[in-house]
Amino acid sequence: MFKRMEQKIDDLTVEQIGQIFPIEIVSYNKEWETLFITEKELIINALNNLFQVNIEHIGSTSVQGLSAKPIIDILIEFPILTCETKITILSKMSEIGYENMSNAEQEKRMTLGKGYDLQDTEKQKFHAHIREKSTDFQDEIYFRNHLRENSDAKKKYEALKNDLGNKHKNNREDYTNAKTNFITAVTETAKNQKNE
Repeated sequence: MFKRMEQKIDDLTVEQIGQIFPIEIVSYNKEWETLFITEKELIINALNNLFQVNIEHIGSTSVQGLSAKPIIDILIEFPILTCETKITILSKMSEIGYENMSNAEQEKRMTLGKGYDLQDTEKQKFHAHIREKSTDFQDEIYFRNHLRENSDAKKKYEALKNDLGNKHKNNREDYTNAKTNFITAVTETAKNQKNE
């Protein structure tokens, strides 16, 4: 057994993360929007106006009435992501509790997590999805907006998430991968509708 006192989320295996932080789908909570707004201000202050950023609430907690994992997903768009700016971003975000989760080696995106406290597993969790700004919406915005505007798609996604949450309760990667086809299809539909 590993020693929880000495490890961070980035040090854990997929199996360990799944056991300590199992997937739990809960009913929509109107406080999620307040949590996002508060965290957005914290992020803006942490970045200390070093960058002109766009910050959006994404993921299931951003869709009113949709059941979700109670994790606040935040999209942060930067004008440009270079190795140097990413080092600065990681440094500033770590000051408010964020750790690298994945993709830090990729030039145009990375994901940071907050709240994965091995001493307090019930702590509120946040995911910061960092992207380089493009001339179009990020896929996450297309997906979010479509769910907000289409109750049928929202109901189908909720049913899928509940099913997959039960099947993959202790494996976040399998849970996420199993949603990919649905998310891709909805995103493409939203893009096509915008271009019609």
